[in-house]
Amino acid sequence: MTTFTKGFQHPDRVLKAVNIALFGGTFDPIHAGHVQAARAAIRKFGLDRVLFIPTGKPPHKYRDALTPFPQRYGMVVLACAGDQRLIPSLLEAPTPEGKPRYSIDTVRKVRRSLRKSDRLFFLIGVDAFLDLPYWKEYRRLLDLVDFIVVSRPGFDANEIRKVAPAALTPPGGAPNKPDTIRLRRSTLHILRGVHMPVASHDIRKAIASGRRVTSLVPRLVEEYILKEGLYRPRRGGRQQG
Repeated sequence: MTTFTKGFQHPDRVLKAVNIALFGGTFDPIHAGHVQAARAAIRKFGLDRVLFIPTGKPPHKYRDALTPFPQRYGMVVLACAGDQRLIPSLLEAPTPEGKPRYSIDTVRKVRRSLRKSDRLFFLIGVDAFLDLPYWKEYRRLLDLVDFIVVSRPGFDANEIRKVAPAALTPPGGAPNKPDTIRLRRSTLHILRGVHMPVASHDIRKAIASGRRVTSLVPRLVEEYILKEGLYRPRRGGRQQG
């Protein structure tokens, strides 16, 4: 059994449809907000699994210096430890050719492994969702999968609605339920109440300046960062990792 198929096994697989969410990102590092968002989505949408998918080579961050993939994946494994609903995934591990990874390809691959009764979601932060029009085949992606968009306090839901082209909205303009935006073949769900006061780049800066990040990242992740010396300045002023 591969790592990929193992994440989709369910004790009631024969009888029960499975709700799965894909949660991609660089996770450099994964932090408490990521885990909090995943668990909030599990509670609200009845998810059986959330696959954390660190990307090997994100096309939108090709100029950024990322921590090596094995270390980012290792931190994801540690953050998911102890919760069988959170699955670290190698779906977007680096390719031998160094090609970029695209979400549309990942979604297609996962959908081929699922039954018709299973339901697939794409979990994403609101800022990343607003950049969706710059993603490969984003219109097709909006057709293929339901999105769970993690909002932030005071954010205008109309900005989320604007991301979907008019051609993807259903004819007739049926009214949407609160925090739900219907498209022609999928639905955008807005997830509120998740407080993510820090971003990965803030954590990297904090560590580089010698500050502790306790409570900002899972305990095992912090221990790993300290052990590996990640995000510490190297000689010459550059950060390690």
